[in-house]
Amino acid sequence: MNVNFENASFKDFENIPGQSLYATTDEFHNYLNFLRSNGHLNYRIESISPVGPEMDLLLPGDQHTTRSVCLVSNDYLGFSQHPKIKEAVIKGITKFGTGSGASPAIGGHFIYHKILEERIAQFYKKKEAILYTTGYTANSATLQCLLHKEDLLILDMAVHASVYEGALNTNVKTFLHNNLDMLEQVLKNAQEKYRTKMVVIDGVYSQDGDIAPIGEIADLAHNYGAYLIVDDAHGIGVLGKTGRGVIELDNSFDKVDIITGTFSKALGNIGGYVLGEPNLIEYLKYQSKQHLFSTTATPAIYGILRAIELVDEEPEWRSRLWANINYLKNGLISAGFDVGTSASAIIPVKIGDIHKTLEAGRLLLKAGIYTNPIMYPAVSKKNARIRMNVMATHTFEQLGRVLEAFIEIDKKLSISIHKTTV
Repeated sequence: MNVNFENASFKDFENIPGQSLYATTDEFHNYLNFLRSNGHLNYRIESISPVGPEMDLLLPGDQHTTRSVCLVSNDYLGFSQHPKIKEAVIKGITKFGTGSGASPAIGGHFIYHKILEERIAQFYKKKEAILYTTGYTANSATLQCLLHKEDLLILDMAVHASVYEGALNTNVKTFLHNNLDMLEQVLKNAQEKYRTKMVVIDGVYSQDGDIAPIGEIADLAHNYGAYLIVDDAHGIGVLGKTGRGVIELDNSFDKVDIITGTFSKALGNIGGYVLGEPNLIEYLKYQSKQHLFSTTATPAIYGILRAIELVDEEPEWRSRLWANINYLKNGLISAGFDVGTSASAIIPVKIGDIHKTLEAGRLLLKAGIYTNPIMYPAVSKKNARIRMNVMATHTFEQLGRVLEAFIEIDKKLSISIHKTTV
């Protein structure tokens, strides 16, 4: 069976019926070559400069580097390059070295891990925290540990892939994105049928950049005897009066049972965390396999400790970020592009057609604008888009170049609302 490359996505190669492992990998290789030949493989591009508002890229087939405006980074506050954070990382490594040398239960738990657990819990007004090596495993490992065949996970359909992986050991029901009526119906139907019920949502959704009505969802979940887990990976440092994320917007700290997140976005480092009641967190520390059997984070996490402090000490980064978000978002809307319901630093330009989306990505890169074409299965087949992440360190001049590039590309591809609806 051959896949139609014109309308294909990565999902089509997960399990090709009747084909062996190597036949599948060969077919996927051919698909990637098809994308390369059309200039549509905007993935795994080699960057040879630090993360920043502009980056030097080594594009496939080129013998020279290309300077591009970068809109693919989650480093929303620019903290990966902040001199005070770099200094903290250097001090941590100088004192403790470059690694921890063991898993947390058998020698890899250091004072800097304990301090970070305390700081991130205090930041979100929770009692205890557990650290994971990535935000992905914070979700997947925690859910696999806590929920089993007697239990139920109720998921917003747009939650992150890590949540779906975490749901593999238990029963799952989904509800349409941010659809509270459907959520309530699922909760009603699940009453008395399962031992433990948990509703899982994102604070900020990574493809649309929109946010969840956390307070309302929490009230619904608790009314029907369910717990609420919120992954606010894209909200921390960005949203809320003091950067405490979506949960701060309506002061829902006491309503959320478990908070998960990552240090790899606004805080400029790597790693994940889960926050909750002391006994639950203690249980995870001794029962969650990916935590228990993974080597702990390096002393470079001293940078996270400093980043958490700077969220409060230097709120001007959040102000700059929001000035940039509003500038780019309003400019796109004025030019007739569909940015959906974005309310964060993630701004999509919705196109719909996969081929047009990939071609838009190619033309943007040619114009010196580095973006992410997003298609199925990350979004539905008819909902392909260009996704952009705004940073505090972007300038209006750089973002103006982005707007100009979209306007020029629209003349060739007709991707604005005005043209696609004619």
